[in-house]
Amino acid sequence: MVLVLALAAAILLAGRFGLPKRLQTVALVTLAAFVLFAQLTLPVGNPVKDATGTLQAWAVFAGVMAIFAGYRAMLTRLRQGPVEDAPPPANPDKFTEAELNRYARHIVLREIGGPGQKKMKKARVLVVGAGGLGAPVLQYLAAAGFGTIGVIDDDVVDSSNLQRQVIHTDARVGMPKVFSAQEAMQAQNPFVTVRPYNRRLTEDMAADLFADYDLILDGCDNADTRYLVNRTAVRLGKPLISGAITQWEGQLSLFHPAEDGPCYACVFPNAAAAGLAPSCSEAGVVGALPGVVGSMMAVEAIKHVTGAGQPLRGHMLIYDALYAETRLINLKKNPDCAVCGQPAK
Repeated sequence: MVLVLALAAAILLAGRFGLPKRLQTVALVTLAAFVLFAQLTLPVGNPVKDATGTLQAWAVFAGVMAIFAGYRAMLTRLRQGPVEDAPPPANPDKFTEAELNRYARHIVLREIGGPGQKKMKKARVLVVGAGGLGAPVLQYLAAAGFGTIGVIDDDVVDSSNLQRQVIHTDARVGMPKVFSAQEAMQAQNPFVTVRPYNRRLTEDMAADLFADYDLILDGCDNADTRYLVNRTAVRLGKPLISGAITQWEGQLSLFHPAEDGPCYACVFPNAAAAGLAPSCSEAGVVGALPGVVGSMMAVEAIKHVTGAGQPLRGHMLIYDALYAETRLINLKKNPDCAVCGQPAK
């Protein structure tokens, strides 16, 4: 029985190192089927049957796990609060008195007003990543009143995240980041709908996911996902607000080739060579920097949806926190871009 549990633990651990959840599930089901087959068909004294334990032991183990799962589910339900306390589904064309009071500082802004706030209420935005940049982006999108906010991430909250990922708390260490973020966002604003996707963004599902949203915000921390997000946004004609941070510096821009702007690949056609763009865990990052850049990304989302001001389409804002400097550089669409360029005739 110990050997079977060790194999199951190895399969679960492999999921943390990139084994797809589908293969992980197939492996666990196959292992369980083998154990059941050995227990029901092999004679007493057979070494394989002895190595897989007994039916009685597995029944006790299953009961203990069921109790544990029920306890976890009960704790999750208690954290979320009683269902009857949730507000009724909001009418996208009307504001309740509570919403008018909540968004009053937006409504009095000439550039936003009631029409702009209504646009945010109807907007559907997707945030890729619930980490350093995703944390402030999600908090401010929820506070601003974006009606539907999706968030995709396959990571769990770690204590090393809490220095900068302020949407998460120490009590939620070990919880999937998307559910931790959902809990914080709905506690902050019960009038928004949060859609958590506890999985890694992959090529085979990106288009279907993006198609359901009006605007994409990318705060991921790896190049492969960043280029996948850009390819998918370009293919579907979706505007993309992309941000990046390292050490003391951050950058952000709005990429939207469908509106004559460049795409991410126009500016960065190839990923940086290994070692030239180390991750935050390797190079470090000052804790408040994601809050600054992530908040700027949320501002760009508000501007894009409401039509306020001048968006960062065709421009990149670079912020150097160490020397308190900002630079705005012009970006041009590359007609030969492999992602958004015109196909050869």
